[in-house]
Amino acid sequence: MASIVYAMETLQVFRENSVVTVTINQPEKKNAINSAMWDGLAEIFREIASRADDRVVVVTGAGNDFGSGADLSGRGGNAAAAGASAGAHNQVHHLAAMRRVNDACIALQRLPQPTIAKVRGVAVGAGCNLALGCDLVVASSTARFSEIFARRGLSLDFGGSWLLPRRIGMHRAKELALLAEIISANDALEMGLINRVLPDGEVDAFVDNWARKLAAGPPIALAQTKRLLNNSLNVTLEEALDDEAAAQTINFATSDTAEAMRAFIEKREPKFTGR
Repeated sequence: MASIVYAMETLQVFRENSVVTVTINQPEKKNAINSAMWDGLAEIFREIASRADDRVVVVTGAGNDFGSGADLSGRGGNAAAAGASAGAHNQVHHLAAMRRVNDACIALQRLPQPTIAKVRGVAVGAGCNLALGCDLVVASSTARFSEIFARRGLSLDFGGSWLLPRRIGMHRAKELALLAEIISANDALEMGLINRVLPDGEVDAFVDNWARKLAAGPPIALAQTKRLLNNSLNVTLEEALDDEAAAQTINFATSDTAEAMRAFIEKREPKFTGR
């Protein structure tokens, strides 16, 4: 059963068969994200995290682009000069604005469900890191990625300083961040930033297929696997093994693991319920 369940015009949430699609809907601005939209994304992600019926999340942009990052309209020219003269008050304002960006980033990372970014067109700045913050990234062959911040006189945000070294190593992370070049989808794939590059006409079907497979998987086990991998660079091998043992203990207590064992013996596909 399909439903649209979020009222904000610039953010759309569509649910069908346990797959939630979150669409940034401001195509006339290449899906730039303003403060209200950051708040909305954080709210949406937190709400999804609490729903057992939501098995997988697809994040995408309306029209021909994924996202051009934060909506900076009104901050250039005279607005920037006025802001500079405002001194400490201006700094407090921008710190508060960044907390809203950070809340959305944390809410995305805390999602227990697998997440897929479906990328067409530009994914730059915070829009790039929104895509890279998903567990899997599928891009059209015409997609373009950039940590464009330096071109705007800015440093990384939306978790870019944390994400990039983990995705591609420190030296390539610095290459992308310091040079702020726009790279093709194929270059992003070669670097290891993304998972797949496909012709534009094949992207939707491919993401739908991955989403269906993930939605049919064991939710508890997938959530724990995601958590273990996300934590892997912050723990020792001994700690990782302890965490794996604790996760498997939980899995063996679920009806899904019992169902998987029965399905294996009966030579059929398991039907997971998340219990």
